[in-house]
Amino acid sequence: MYLAGFDVGGSKCAVLLAKQEGDRLTFLFRKEIPTKGTWREILDALCALLLSETGGDRAALQCAGVSCGGPLDAARGVVLSPPNLPGWDDVPVTGYLSEKLGVPVGLMNDADAGAVAEWRYGAGRGTRNMIFLTFGTGLGAGLILDGRLYRGANGMAGEIGHVRLKRDGPSGYGKRGSLEGFCSGGGLRQIAQKYAEKNFLQGRAVSFCKTPEEIPRITAKSLTECAYAGSRDAVGILRECGKNFGRGLAILIDVFNPECIAVGGIFSRAKPFLYEPMMREIRREALPASVAVCRVEAAGLGERIGDYAAIVACPAVPAAGERVR
Repeated sequence: MYLAGFDVGGSKCAVLLAKQEGDRLTFLFRKEIPTKGTWREILDALCALLLSETGGDRAALQCAGVSCGGPLDAARGVVLSPPNLPGWDDVPVTGYLSEKLGVPVGLMNDADAGAVAEWRYGAGRGTRNMIFLTFGTGLGAGLILDGRLYRGANGMAGEIGHVRLKRDGPSGYGKRGSLEGFCSGGGLRQIAQKYAEKNFLQGRAVSFCKTPEEIPRITAKSLTECAYAGSRDAVGILRECGKNFGRGLAILIDVFNPECIAVGGIFSRAKPFLYEPMMREIRREALPASVAVCRVEAAGLGERIGDYAAIVACPAVPAAGERVR
């Protein structure tokens, strides 16, 4: 019997198969598609890939899990208009997939699922209090507090990306100047594109963009690649992102006093440019005693964090993240 996972993101989605043997997950299959089309078209395409791999044998599946950016209602299995998934309004994800696949399906916020995955298999192993941050297309936090996944009163806990850092700035999570606006793939794209536009209008060259016609093609990924290639402009933008990220982490450190903060996505890839300004801001803003016991590091599961997150959302995975022992 196999576990199926669906990793639903703002720019791409993946479907995978895994086997659970004790505390170990073995991944058997993974396919990825761009997040283009209606939610039905995307879920249908993922299901088709999955069933093709199993030869159409639904009996081979034990259950499935869905990891998706919030807001969402995990108890009802409904996705509630995430800012990075336009058109996904009140989508009955678990009901739809369960009918298509004939197995129970679980749904978790991607940050919550990532937190459970990192706690069980990655950087948070052995801790009682840890935080996981997505830092992908958007920015969300999953909270493991005193050995339990903390969801809040209605599953909305951990939306640190919605916190406003400044009165104005790039838009993230529907709010200008929010932490997600400054520290996410979507936010970095806005910042870099605006930087390039301003400099070209003033007759200045931009080291990560040769012509104004290239501005729409700027992404967080291309910005990071240029930084590694020696672009001073790209390095400067990423270092400023690290500074703002540190301010957001200082809030989490002061409020939750974690032992570990594991960060995925862009942070893992751009850490050499983000880490120093981030830590300098954390030390400036957060309580020294709390900083002293907290380590901030890239997600231990690396680029596979989304795969693990999708699987831990499966109902058959022990506790499915509801209680982390």
